[in-house]
Amino acid sequence: MSRGIWFGISIAIFFAAWEAVCRIFAVPPFILPPPSTVVVALWDLRESLLGVHLWATLKEVLLGLSVSIVFGVLLAFAMSMSKLIERLVYPYIVISQTIPIIALSPVFILWFGYDLSGKIAVTILFTFFPIVVNTYDGLRSTDQEMLQLIKTMGANRWQIFTKLQLPSCLPHFFSGLKVAATYSVAGATIGEWLGASEGLGYFGRRASGNFQAPALFASVLLLSVLGMLLFWLVGRIERQLSPHTKNKHQSSK
Repeated sequence: MSRGIWFGISIAIFFAAWEAVCRIFAVPPFILPPPSTVVVALWDLRESLLGVHLWATLKEVLLGLSVSIVFGVLLAFAMSMSKLIERLVYPYIVISQTIPIIALSPVFILWFGYDLSGKIAVTILFTFFPIVVNTYDGLRSTDQEMLQLIKTMGANRWQIFTKLQLPSCLPHFFSGLKVAATYSVAGATIGEWLGASEGLGYFGRRASGNFQAPALFASVLLLSVLGMLLFWLVGRIERQLSPHTKNKHQSSK
């Protein structure tokens, strides 16, 4: 069986066990509602959750992730081509991760405000590091002997990039992008928790304050699905752009 079927079976077992625990042990629904109650809440609130809050969070995720991809890749290439840039910038990239990201998030909200730009800034804070570091490591992993060989064969800078550096960099880039894609959902959610008027994070915070556990778990369920869909989408794009990864995936089925 394929991985998708096994994943579906594991999800079904998880929700069945969750439902059974809630029913057998009579867990209060305001503490842990059963999945059936969460699904009912999701259906009852579908217009608000899907039409307003999911779209707001998705917009923040896609915009923040896109900015991180563009500037993260550009910075990685700049560091790979210039030792001076690498020595000046790379330590600060690492230092930025030694401070808890959640502690920096309120600072970004303070700087960029409570509107869309603030949520995008927090999302970038979560997603920039894995993209730039993995892309830079991929560029550094280029086979030096092969690099010298194609240089002696008269390859120009563009040919070196397209024929050697890009293929060797793609697996590392997509590894970082998979991490960043899931982190982007967390970043947007935290930004909404800190201050927003719409979004799944805002909806969940409001539901938690009103002790509406089914509504809270419905928003968490949508956030989980969104993160998994982004991860799956990145994997699909990777298999299309990287033949080596595509062949490896097919052989593992």
